[in-house]
This record gives sequence, C-alpha cells and structure tokens, in this order.
Amino acid sequence: MHPDQPASAQRQESLWGLFLIFLRLGLTSFGGPVAHLGYFHNEFVTKRRFLSERSYADLVALCQFLPGPASSQVGIAIGLLRHGYPGAIASWAGFTLPSAIALILFALGIAHFGTLVPAEALHGLKVVAVAIVAQAVWAMARNLCTDAARISIMAVAACIALLLPNAVGQLSVIAAAGLVGMLAFKPDAAHAHESLPLRVSRRTGACLLLLFAGLLIGLPILAASFPHGAIADISSFFRAGSLVFGGGHVVLPLLQSEVVPPGLVDNDTFLAGYGAAQAMPGPLFTFAAFLGASMNSSPSGWAGGLICLLAIFAPSFLLVGGAIPFWDGLRGNARMQAALAGINAGVVGLLLAALYQPVWTSAIHQPSDFAMAILALVALVFWKWPPWLVVLSLGAAGGAIGVMGQG
Repeated sequence: MHPDQPASAQRQESLWGLFLIFLRLGLTSFGGPVAHLGYFHNEFVTKRRFLSERSYADLVALCQFLPGPASSQVGIAIGLLRHGYPGAIASWAGFTLPSAIALILFALGIAHFGTLVPAEALHGLKVVAVAIVAQAVWAMARNLCTDAARISIMAVAACIALLLPNAVGQLSVIAAAGLVGMLAFKPDAAHAHESLPLRVSRRTGACLLLLFAGLLIGLPILAASFPHGAIADISSFFRAGSLVFGGGHVVLPLLQSEVVPPGLVDNDTFLAGYGAAQAMPGPLFTFAAFLGASMNSSPSGWAGGLICLLAIFAPSFLLVGGAIPFWDGLRGNARMQAALAGINAGVVGLLLAALYQPVWTSAIHQPSDFAMAILALVALVFWKWPPWLVVLSLGAAGGAIGVMGQG
C-alpha cells in the first residue's frame, strides 16, 4: 500500500471481506481478461488503493510472463499479498465460482440457459467492457507513460500487438520493452522501489516452482498407468493450464484435443459450452468446469466439474506463489527498475491494442453502441458510478433496445 492512502483503505479488510469483493467482481466482470484487468485496476488501485500504479503494473507484467489466465493470476496475487494463502484461495473462489457454478448447471441439463439472457443484453455488457478498458488504459498511461520515450514504447507496443495478435507477439513486446527500458532509462529516485507485502518466502517459492515442474512431468506418467478416471482428467487439465499463454481463447484448441477426439465430450456439446462461457462474467478458464461436468466417463457432474476446474487453475497458484518472492527482489534491482519502466509502458501498449481488438471490434458496430460506450465512460469517470452499476444499467439498456426492436 502506498502512503497517501486514506485511513479506511489502510485498514486490512477481513478475509471474508476480501472474498466478497472478488465475489462481486466475479458476478459483474464481463468482457474477458483485458476488461478484468480494468475492473481490478478500478477496484484495487483507484478505489481501495491496495496497490500503487507501479506495483499493479508490475504484477500485470509478471502474470503476462507466466502461462495461464493472466487476470485470474493477478487476482490470486492480490489475495496472496493481502492475506497469504487463504487470501489467494478466497480471491480465486470469489472471482471464479459464479461462472463455474453456472456452467456446471448448464452442463447438467439447463438446456434453455442461453435464452434467459437476451443477445442484446449481452451486447450491452460488451459495450461496458469498452468503457472499463478505456478507463484503465487512460489511468495507467497517465501514470506510467510520463515522457516521450515511454509514450513511444507504448505506441510501438500497441502497433506490434495489433500486427502480431498472439501470445508470441505479446511476449516479444514485453521482452523488447524491457530491453529498451534497461538501455534507455535510469531508475527514478522520486519513485523508489515499493516492496510488496510478501507472505511467501523465497524458500517456499522455490518449493512451489519445483512442485509445479514435478506435477507437469509426473502427472502424464501417472495418467499413463491409469488412463481412465480422475487422474487422466487432472493430467489433461493441469497441462492445459500450464502450457497456454495468451488467455482463455488460446486454451480452446488444446482442451478440444484433450476431450473431443477421445470421446469424453462430443463436439456439439463442446461448442455449446464454449458459447455459454462467453456469456459468463469472470474467467473463461471456468469452461473447464463445464467440460468436467459433461464428461461421458466418471467422474462427471459436480465432482467432474470441480476436479477439472481445480486442475486447470492449480498451475496458476503454484506459479504465482513461486514467482512473487523472486519477482519482488528483481523489482528492487536498479537495472530491473529501468527494465520495468519499459515493460510497464509496453503493458499499457498491449492493453491499448486490446482495447481495439478484441474489445472495441466485438462491441462497437453502430452509432448507438458508441453512444452507450460514451455514457458508460462518463458514468465511470465523472459520475463515479461503481462498475457493477454501470454493468447492470448498460445490460438492461441493451435488453430494452432489443425488446423495442422486436416490438
């Protein structure tokens, strides 16, 4: 926490309070991983001031480097820094369980689930995501891109990310921005390194990283001896959560190859579940819960859904808990601070590119969409509405527009 926090923000919230914060985010954070980072920024940097701009950007940069769902990993890291391991679990559970439970219920036979939410209302939620991401990009750029050099890195990073819209392009941008920062910048004495409130020792971090590597290697060997049942499912979903960069959409072909060819889930069911997952708030990786509940083998249903959900997120817990102690030490190094100045500008560039593709392109199709986005942005920035109220209002407005159009 930084020193200009009000007394109310400096008081440590309870573990239950942390869970409720993330539960509200899990119920209202539509728009995908980039939008989630915007919601987190508004909640934990702007509103509650749990983290400074620099510390938040450093966490985002770390999670961009790690495989798995970056936004969920940022949430896990925030929980870990606030309340240790129980906080990591509470933040993950609050953010993840709403969409996971809904998808398991859908898998268990709620055939008309998708029709309960009109397409126009879902479109309104996508428009809100445009405003959320735009607000986050502006706030981060104002604090992290403070001179011509950093603005240039941001602009070049955004251009490269738009031209190379894949995980390789993102990692290349971050690495190149860090190299430029290391060569071009000197650490700013006015913004000295702010140590994170660590609750994990380096020794524990090393053990978690070794456990991650051991499971990644050992689970496939164990699954080969027990090719049917929970061990094989855990191995498949743990591997999916360990080897995918770039977020939930990138994991789709890997999961499909794990469950469709072996006949565990038929392709029509797979696509129906993926479509339903798009309509959910929270992380797209909760699609694993749908697949686990839909399995044509045992375990399935609730047990299968929860097993696959835990398996795909387990690498994120191990990687975040293992990397943070070493990351904080690197952040305190003078050369690393210079590199992070470039990396942070590059991260803002990545978010700026994502504001256009996929957030803007999937939501703004006509003048009325742009008008709603403007209203949402004004409500967030000037009227100081909380994001959940903007989400509900724009979702309802979209549904009303759809009803009037049908009339």
